[in-house]
Amino acid sequence: MQSIFISNELLVERLEQGDEYAFEQIYDRYWHRLYRAALNKIKVPDEAKEIVQDIFLDLWLRHGTVCIGELENYLHRAVKFKVLDFFKKEIVRRNYDKFAFVNMSEVAWDTEEELAYNDLNQLLIACIDLLPPKTRVVFELSKIQHKSNGEVAKMLKISTRSVEYHLSQGLKTLRIQLQDYDIYIFLLLSQYLLSQRL
Repeated sequence: MQSIFISNELLVERLEQGDEYAFEQIYDRYWHRLYRAALNKIKVPDEAKEIVQDIFLDLWLRHGTVCIGELENYLHRAVKFKVLDFFKKEIVRRNYDKFAFVNMSEVAWDTEEELAYNDLNQLLIACIDLLPPKTRVVFELSKIQHKSNGEVAKMLKISTRSVEYHLSQGLKTLRIQLQDYDIYIFLLLSQYLLSQRL
């Protein structure tokens, strides 16, 4: 017997009333999509699974109080924030909070914007750490320690062209990893990633 397709809108309506079947349908429909989205960002299968499980647990526990709206957008936003939380924990674990890329006193933010900016700044740090080792070293020397391409080449005993290649690959990777994080990332990039011509 062919199953009847239930729209997301109806599933949300039923979920908000505590319908377990509606929750199961949402779980079956979106688990793999959310897992792929999380895995694409953090590259750690077990952690990606845990992120998705946390999202669905939270969805069920808060089904009567949370305003879901458009279901797919809600779930993908949840992945985005869980990924941010993952990288924040990684930063604490690896003691990266000593880095401060931007002088926040020079930028006017409201509280919500500043929190989002700080989260994304930390996410950017974590993504840099996930670059291939040689690319990460070149990137940090150039963009964090503000060494010239010539200085980096001399320090690492590689050609200037190799330095330019690693910088280009690093920036390309960061743009892919952070493409879902809107205007704040472009502000971060403009602060220092583009401070020197690649």
